[in-house]
Amino acid sequence: MNAVIVYASQTGFTKKYAEWLAERTGGEAMEIKEAESKGAEYFDKYDAIVYGGWANTGKVVKSNWFTANMPRWKGKKLAIFCVGASLNGGSHIDDMMSKVLDEEQSKYAKAFYCQGGLSYEKLSLGSRLAMKAYAAIIKRNKTDNEADKKMAELISDSFDVSDPKYLEPIIEYLNK
Repeated sequence: MNAVIVYASQTGFTKKYAEWLAERTGGEAMEIKEAESKGAEYFDKYDAIVYGGWANTGKVVKSNWFTANMPRWKGKKLAIFCVGASLNGGSHIDDMMSKVLDEEQSKYAKAFYCQGGLSYEKLSLGSRLAMKAYAAIIKRNKTDNEADKKMAELISDSFDVSDPKYLEPIIEYLNK
C-alpha cells in the first residue's frame, strides 16, 4: 500500500502514532505544515491518505485541511484519527468521534480514536490551564463509568498510555 500519514502534534503523542502507522503500513509520515505546502494534487499518487490530529474541545485539530481535500481524494482509502488524553471507552469519545466526519464524508472515509496521554510540560500555558480546569470538573463529577473514573485519576498529572495496538482498527480498515 502506498500510504501517507499527515499529522499535527502538540506534545508528541500524535507524532508517535503517525510514525507507528507509517512503519506498519510501509508509508510515509508528514507534518501538516509540509503537507499544506505541497498542495492537494501532490497526494494523488497515494492509495491511502490518513490524517492524525490531537483532540481539543471535542474536535480534531487542523483537520479542516484533510476534510476540505477529501472530495478530491474519493476512491482512495481515507481515514482520520484523533489522539487525546481521554481513555478509550470514555463516555464522550463515541460522541466526539461521531462528529468528526459529516454524513457524506462518512460514506468514503472512517474516523478513529487512539488514547495517548497528557504532557503538562509540553502544553502552552492556556492549554495547561484549560486541562487543569477540566481535571477539576472531572474529579467533581460522580460517575459509574470505569473509564471516566480512571481518567479522573490520571488527568491530574502527565501520563502516557499510548500503544501501537490502538492502530489495529485503522490498519484493518486500510487493508480492506
